[in-house]
Amino acid sequence: MTLPKHIVIVEDEAITQRFLQDIFAQHDTNVVGCFDNAAELLTEIKDLECDMILMDINIKGPMDGIQLARKILEKYAVPIVFITAHNDDETVEETLELSPYGFICKPFTSKDVIVTIQIAYKQYQSHKNMESNNPATGDNHDTVAISKAYTYTKKHSQLYRQGKPVDLTKNQHLLVKVLVHHINQTVSYDTLVSFIWEGTEVADSALRTLVYSVRKLLPDLPIVSHSKIGYALEVV
Repeated sequence: MTLPKHIVIVEDEAITQRFLQDIFAQHDTNVVGCFDNAAELLTEIKDLECDMILMDINIKGPMDGIQLARKILEKYAVPIVFITAHNDDETVEETLELSPYGFICKPFTSKDVIVTIQIAYKQYQSHKNMESNNPATGDNHDTVAISKAYTYTKKHSQLYRQGKPVDLTKNQHLLVKVLVHHINQTVSYDTLVSFIWEGTEVADSALRTLVYSVRKLLPDLPIVSHSKIGYALEVV
């Protein structure tokens, strides 16, 4: 898998900035800018050649990384991967609203960064290709075409198979909902567990069992497992 050619880093810790720069220096990725606050990036972003933004949630200034990402996405269709040391429910909910392409949890290794960025960029490219081939799947449209058999309406949070509504349990519904809202993106295990069980402690096997139940009910629904990372609803 390839990495983006040009990347922007938004991180307020100088040591972490340098670590990330060193990582990308070993690969074919040009760090076109490092920022530790929102104001500076918002001033310069229009002049940057940027294929992806690596965004820390906690940055300097009155605007945090989530607020900054929201403001950027109002004008620019750029994939964003969040860096975070927090996985509380409120933070997860806020970031999910922005359909991020991935998360990197602190502390992280160089391998964590490269694997996450590679997967995120591949998913972004797949998402772009899917939208160009089928405009009806864009985020601005209510109905998402998952496959020839499946569609999903965001307004009513309803999955359809061959035009007929599919009956799901509450947790099955929540799993499908979050995967649809991040179609062609890998959603991490921690994110899925936090969204579905809302902070309630569950067995390690709970998510795996839930996915199995959906696959058994809907074997042709394209839920793909990415080992040690998470699950994705992948549309070719």
